[in-house]
Amino acid sequence: MSTTATATRGPVIAGWSAVSPYGIGRDAFVEGARSGRSTATASEPGGEPVPDERVCLARDLVIKEVLGRKGTRSMDRVTGLAVATVRELVTGEEGAAESGADVALVLGTTTGSAQSMMDITRDTLIHEKPFYIDPSHIPNAIMNCPAGQCAIWYGLKGPNTTVAAGRSSGLIALNYARRLLASGRAMTVLCGAVEEYSPARAWLEWHTRGEDETGVVLGEGCAVLRLRPAEAVADGEGLAEVLAVEAGVAGPDGAGPALESAVRRALRRAGASRGTSGPCPPRARPGSSANRNGPPCGPGSPDTRCAGSRSRTRSATPPPRPPPSRSSPC
Repeated sequence: MSTTATATRGPVIAGWSAVSPYGIGRDAFVEGARSGRSTATASEPGGEPVPDERVCLARDLVIKEVLGRKGTRSMDRVTGLAVATVRELVTGEEGAAESGADVALVLGTTTGSAQSMMDITRDTLIHEKPFYIDPSHIPNAIMNCPAGQCAIWYGLKGPNTTVAAGRSSGLIALNYARRLLASGRAMTVLCGAVEEYSPARAWLEWHTRGEDETGVVLGEGCAVLRLRPAEAVADGEGLAEVLAVEAGVAGPDGAGPALESAVRRALRRAGASRGTSGPCPPRARPGSSANRNGPPCGPGSPDTRCAGSRSRTRSATPPPRPPPSRSSPC
């Protein structure tokens, strides 16, 4: 490519957090990812039967213990994951100003809570009358419940959006957040994706799984980024600039051509060339300060902040990887 870099500025990733099988919060995820330890454990008997022998669960998230009993009596799993993750960004010194009309939330998901949807449907069939169901559970069956609850809990009065785009929901949500900032609809956007593990989701996945996905291990978790306009972030304070977001669909020729096309489009939109982007510097040793505030570097990581200073993300399209499962990664 002969295209040269331009002065175009994209939104800046000014913070992030996650709730995952590694634990609650950014530090737990970084430590777990760097250690390389597996999070897959045997599924526990005693509850509803599931087809999976091994699962990746965010076991540290006991909703009533983490979020308290007020407002959580009827909260489902996917909502608890989202509310707990957003809490990590809007509370404390770093997120003290993350509320009000200028703060938007964009959350990607596949279906919301499949378990809540099926539970309510089952209740309408087995009770004496179809309307004899617990009304407190009805909001959980709506796909935008997690995003709405995050806004209610933390006073986020800006645009509130749920994006459902299958496996690409996270990327599409990021692109939506970028457009909100570009149009001036918000000064801060909390953007991420969430999936729960439940018997309902496990059986839906099992019945729709292809022959090449027999070894899939389902997981759950939530990750959220804090995005701000580049001009609102001082030099050296951001983690990365998002210059372009592209997604594609693989055809019968495989993922290679689709990936190459997406990378070319991303570089063209960003005004960059292949020579201006590259892999992360070598991964810092566990516990060092080099990566303490950023996501772990290594194969599959975007070209983001790796050594304490902000670099410009040349593409939000990941490098070649094996075909993804129908689940979020463990």
